[in-house]
Amino acid sequence: MSQRALPFDPIARAAELWQDRIGDATAMAAVTSVMRVQQILQSAVDNALKPHGLTFARYEALVLLTFSQRGSLPMRVMGERLQLHPTSVTNIVDRLEAEGLVKRIPHPTDRRTTLAEITEAGRERRAAATASVTSIDFGLSGLTAKQTVALTDLLAKVRKSAGDFED
Repeated sequence: MSQRALPFDPIARAAELWQDRIGDATAMAAVTSVMRVQQILQSAVDNALKPHGLTFARYEALVLLTFSQRGSLPMRVMGERLQLHPTSVTNIVDRLEAEGLVKRIPHPTDRRTTLAEITEAGRERRAAATASVTSIDFGLSGLTAKQTVALTDLLAKVRKSAGDFED
């Protein structure tokens, strides 16, 4: 941690003030906590991936390609699975390709479609980066395995309600 811990929880204090001056602070405290935890997790993951020359978005793309049956996917499908705009996927693939971690190949049956395929170097980089992020539990410390599952389940409810996915 780069800064000293405060002697009190600033979100709890803000919630008390909110409750006194504005009204129910339940949602405000929860959202503020989620936003702060996102900053903590992003920093931890970024620090773990930096020695591998990867951002989280590029790491996710390598993982997605690793999970695919053939090690390749149409870029459109990558965008859907990663929940990214096509321009963002193109940028990610451009950067991974420049480093020799993926290559673009023509689709075997659809000339209009380009596939992104992970290379052996990409598989090796993904494996090393995975060791780094898993060694820090993706920055998610302070919870038991059961609590982590419960957190994931709770956040999935919010994501589903927002239209992120269907059952």
